[in-house]
Amino acid sequence: MRITTWAEYGVICALHLAKRHGEGPVTGRDLSAREGLPADYVEQILLRLRRASLITSTRGARGGYVLARDPATISVREIIHASELGTFDLHCVSHPITEERCSDAQNCSIRPVWLMLQRRIDDALDSVNLADLLQDEPSVRQRVGLPVLQA
Repeated sequence: MRITTWAEYGVICALHLAKRHGEGPVTGRDLSAREGLPADYVEQILLRLRRASLITSTRGARGGYVLARDPATISVREIIHASELGTFDLHCVSHPITEERCSDAQNCSIRPVWLMLQRRIDDALDSVNLADLLQDEPSVRQRVGLPVLQA
């Protein structure tokens, strides 16, 4: 699996909104400047997150974006899926017509391995939410089962 810029920036944008949850709307321009991300990317990602009902927008002078739900109820998988329009592109499933050997009619012993990997990645990403990511790195490492680095 390759984490794309869309996925990475999507998580950064959502986490920024989680950090400012309850403070009112945040403009795309402000988010872009504070996170050092290209404004064009940020606006497109915010649009994707809004279409996925993860954030809401308000127009006007005091408008901007806010999370649509509590940070504890928004998983990293939801964010990546909305930002990237998927979490794991399984070529033989998403483009079966282009390759005869990948059609559903063919017996492929590799496909179940990719499907299992996709399910495990999605399960792992579902197990972490924005509230988890509001913690410091040692806490997140412990939460996801990684060793905590010693200074």
